[in-house]
Amino acid sequence: MATSTSFVFSNLSIFFLVMATTNGQAPAPTPSGPTNITAVLEKAGQFTMFIRLLKSTQASDQINTQLNSSSSQGLTVFAPTDNAFSSLKSGTLNSLSDQQKVQLVQFHVLPTLLTMPQFQTVSNPLRTQAGDGQNGNFPLNITSSGNQVNITTGVVSATVANSVYSDKQLAIYQVDQVLLPLAMFGSSAAPAPAPEKGGGSVSKGSPSGGDDGGDSTDSSDAERTGFGLIATVAAIAAASSLWI
Repeated sequence: MATSTSFVFSNLSIFFLVMATTNGQAPAPTPSGPTNITAVLEKAGQFTMFIRLLKSTQASDQINTQLNSSSSQGLTVFAPTDNAFSSLKSGTLNSLSDQQKVQLVQFHVLPTLLTMPQFQTVSNPLRTQAGDGQNGNFPLNITSSGNQVNITTGVVSATVANSVYSDKQLAIYQVDQVLLPLAMFGSSAAPAPAPEKGGGSVSKGSPSGGDDGGDSTDSSDAERTGFGLIATVAAIAAASSLWI
């Protein structure tokens, strides 16, 4: 009897111990919020200038809002390193208007999520958040060979160094150059027109633009010849009158 009672009390103790342990457990953590792009870049390091540009243009807020949208197809971001910004010509960013700075950031963002293998099958030019590449203003072309991915904009060529971050919503890739769009930097890359030779006005009678002064010399010679003929005729007429 004592053994049976001990067995019952033992089972009851185990039951209450299990119940107490279950009730004392912390609730399961709620799903984390949307990925914060600036937090990811800050953790990765070496993207201080790009983070500053994202914040000053408020593009980071727009990106985070898009990532939280149920209709989002994900985003791909090409993040230039601080060294990439340092290689820009002095005053490049300061010469841009606020709207152009927004477009510059948007040119580094694709409105779809692309994994590394997908770079091999994309159709160029890719559409960025700055605009459609088909119109020639914001073309972004990607070529892939093995593990190497290259990006061309019509102004610069960049290389995807590695993957910084990737989840189901966002992919961030490190690039070694700031991606300069053709619409904003194409004219500055074109060579300046060569100055016109000679610098003087071209006479209307000249058949070509290169006037070396030979026509004016020929004209002066003809005028002198004409005056000489007139003088000769006048002298003959004067002599004839004397004989008459």
